[in-house]
Amino acid sequence: MVGGTGFSAGREAAVAAAAGALRQAAAQSKPCPPVRTMFDSDAGVEVGYEIQERNTAIDLAAGRRISGRKIGLTSKAVQGQLGVGEPDFGTLFVDMEHSDGAELAFSGLLQPRVEAEVAVVVDRDLDSAPHGFAEIVRAVAFAVPAIEVADSRIEGWDITLLDTVADNASGGVYVLGGRPVPLRDVDLRQVAMSMSMDGTVVSSGAGSDCLGHPLNAARWLADTLCARGVPLRAGDVIMTGALGPMVPARLGSELVATISGLGSVSTRFC
Repeated sequence: MVGGTGFSAGREAAVAAAAGALRQAAAQSKPCPPVRTMFDSDAGVEVGYEIQERNTAIDLAAGRRISGRKIGLTSKAVQGQLGVGEPDFGTLFVDMEHSDGAELAFSGLLQPRVEAEVAVVVDRDLDSAPHGFAEIVRAVAFAVPAIEVADSRIEGWDITLLDTVADNASGGVYVLGGRPVPLRDVDLRQVAMSMSMDGTVVSSGAGSDCLGHPLNAARWLADTLCARGVPLRAGDVIMTGALGPMVPARLGSELVATISGLGSVSTRFC
């Protein structure tokens, strides 16, 4: 195994191998063992981001377009489910994005789990960290309710922070509501979320469950991306993070997420 500190040819080879294993898992629809096993036990989250960035570069070279970023592990409920105690981020691509009412191909996913959250779209670049809270408020063009279908290329969701970061923050696909709501018309901290599967409520929460306020998550993301040299740009979608527990998806199931002040968004797995 390769150590988690410093840079070396051995570490570079291990990062490339881990990135390849995740890509192969996705291509073959067969989850792989945790990529953390390729590194020493002291390997940190930065290794995960190196793996993620390698695969993002490959995707961009292949013609995929970035639509924004997703923030993961913002809810205490989800942190508890996965045994992880801090947020992370991944990249959203245009081909991951679906509109309200979309039917999603279950066969294109490996181990899907669904969660409801607030999505915002920014209308200006956020490239001057540190960002103030008011600066984030001014930058948000509108908010919509969203369903994220998280997916893991790691067998049995056996993940640490390094694994999920490497795996693009366990990104799958996402569904956006179609009625944009300006922030002057909704208090995102006070919104209540309820998500049902086939008519039965399976998850609930509030805006305050997302790092205290969904825009706190957006602020964390803006500063973190600036530090990494890839700032948020005008038009980017930000999936701010789950408002309640995520639940396994089922073939044929219909999901409806309702967020007070924002409306609802739905999808079906076919």
